[in-house]
Amino acid sequence: HPALPAKVEAYVVVQLTPEQRKAYAALAEATRADLEGRLDNGGLDANRMLVLTALLRLRQMACDPRLIDASQKPDHSAKLGAFRELVAEVVASGRRALVFSQFVEFLSLLRKELEASGTEYAYLDGRTRNREKVLDGFRDGDMPVFLLSLKAGGTGINLAAADVVIHMDPWWNPAVEDQATDRAHRIGQTRTVSVYRIVAQGTIEEGIQRMKEEKRALARAVIDESETTLPRLTEEDIRELIAFG
Repeated sequence: HPALPAKVEAYVVVQLTPEQRKAYAALAEATRADLEGRLDNGGLDANRMLVLTALLRLRQMACDPRLIDASQKPDHSAKLGAFRELVAEVVASGRRALVFSQFVEFLSLLRKELEASGTEYAYLDGRTRNREKVLDGFRDGDMPVFLLSLKAGGTGINLAAADVVIHMDPWWNPAVEDQATDRAHRIGQTRTVSVYRIVAQGTIEEGIQRMKEEKRALARAVIDESETTLPRLTEEDIRELIAFG
């Protein structure tokens, strides 16, 4: 058997910008006020969809405040700054990167960022029609960046043309992220693969990260963009996740 290539993994921990920190804190406070009461009254099962939506909004705010409030500015997103720096490094060193997010709306903001800097890219989400053409275009071309939704691009495709993988936001289940990383980290890859996970400090993402490390609630967290089949979070887990900010 040919050996798998080496893999180097790093967390890129970003501090929210002042504007984003303020917006996150306000959202977190409103979320706590809403959910604490609901959990006290009806418990988790009666409010599961509301809870999932609330967690989703906090996760989006940690990525880019514009996902929640369109009046926010691009430079209010700490992750966008980190993305810009990583892409500049990738381009400067002649490498190629797969960039995964679970949020299609976030990918479209990253797309605008690449267009503004004149960086060539490929793009794939669940609505992409000419999927094979897009994949071949990346494999045969030399564009440095491929933006992919975790759900549409995380399994079953060979993208060993890239040797950098950037996870823009943490998913609940590390196996799903590893599977996405394996689009590049696979037999046929001749270079060491660099994997970057961008995590927003002092947000729900830190809580998700901790749960992953402790292997809590994650076994059943299959990826589903409708957010309906999420991990079996306990009330205690939820209170911990909304305590940030």
